[in-house]
Amino acid sequence: MIVAASDAAADAALPGGASGVPAKGKDADSQAPAANDFDARQKALDARTAENNYRYAVAQHNCYSKFFVNHCLNSARDDMRVVAADIRKEQLALDDEKRVEHARQRDEQAAIKRAQNEADAPARAAQDARNAQAYDEKQRQHQLNQAQREAEAPQRAANEKAFQQKQQQHAIDQAQRGISPSQAAANQKAYDAKQAEFQRKLDEAHRQAAQKAQERAEKQQRFEQKQSDAAQHQADVEARQKQAAEKAKQKQEEQAKQQQQLDQQQKQQPQQ
Repeated sequence: MIVAASDAAADAALPGGASGVPAKGKDADSQAPAANDFDARQKALDARTAENNYRYAVAQHNCYSKFFVNHCLNSARDDMRVVAADIRKEQLALDDEKRVEHARQRDEQAAIKRAQNEADAPARAAQDARNAQAYDEKQRQHQLNQAQREAEAPQRAANEKAFQQKQQQHAIDQAQRGISPSQAAANQKAYDAKQAEFQRKLDEAHRQAAQKAQERAEKQQRFEQKQSDAAQHQADVEARQKQAAEKAKQKQEEQAKQQQQLDQQQKQQPQQ
């Protein structure tokens, strides 16, 4: 028989006369991969596919030495298709199991993440509360400092007035001690220069403080914007992944449907 001859030729052509895949029948259960060992099962299906293709190629080669070449080729092709259909059926079942397992793993990871988020929620809430409290404390301290400066303003004005009066009295005392008006004017000019330098440094300190406060506010705003952008990016990535998974699933279903239609058409074709 053609199939038996091609099988024997295929077995003889392989190294050691082995087929390269575990045969169905005895010891099949002991050689079969574990139910959840997807990699081993996939390798077994790939090996069966390679073996089926090899046997078909050997059968084709042997057919050309027979009298009824076309009949032999058709028979070899039919045998190859029967095995290929069986492999395809097992491949679809394995793919379904993979999808189920992957979905289970995703659900498990999502559950773990939700549980972790729920477990971390009290700590985050406590940290947020501490941050809010620290911010409120800084705001209150700033308001206290501002109120204190405003309360001390009249005293500073009185001190300035007293200082001016003291300066005037000092000028009178210098005049009484015989200091010339030109020397008194020079002394006053030097004093005014020192006062102007002090005021310049004070204004510069105020300007730098205001600039730093503005920089801190802008830094906080950029940080919040980055957090918002990161959250939006994560949401976009998850949406794209979900869409890609749905498209892949639809494509697999369409391919399976097309393969089934092709198998049905091949079975309906009359043998030559």
